[in-house]
Amino acid sequence: MKHLILFDGICNLCNSSVQYIIKHDEQALFSFASLQSDFGKQQLASHGLLPEQLDSIVYIHGNQRYVKSTAALKIAKRLDGPVKFLYAFIIIPAPIRDIVYNWIARNRYKWFGKQQHCMLPTSDMKKRFVDD
Repeated sequence: MKHLILFDGICNLCNSSVQYIIKHDEQALFSFASLQSDFGKQQLASHGLLPEQLDSIVYIHGNQRYVKSTAALKIAKRLDGPVKFLYAFIIIPAPIRDIVYNWIARNRYKWFGKQQHCMLPTSDMKKRFVDD
């Protein structure tokens, strides 16, 4: 599992983002797990992140881990289509990019809603999800 994305499994925006990534990841590089899953929590701990302090997407590539806007941009860079050009924003320092990221993250439930339970992937998507 070379490219792992950990996401908020009850967030509608996050679930839509995962579906977008799957659709635009023609090489099937990415695997997914929710932050709330036991596997997600184990991955966070093994990369020095505390689940209760994290309000972010996490992208793990090899021994590297990325959070917030850096994770989003690194993921976008590997997708097919024009979304990869968003990576150009990496030249903006992370603390500045993360102001916007944190604002969206703080309001994501209010703006996009949330689910009672983590998303259940379709049978086609299941092979991309890690749960143990």
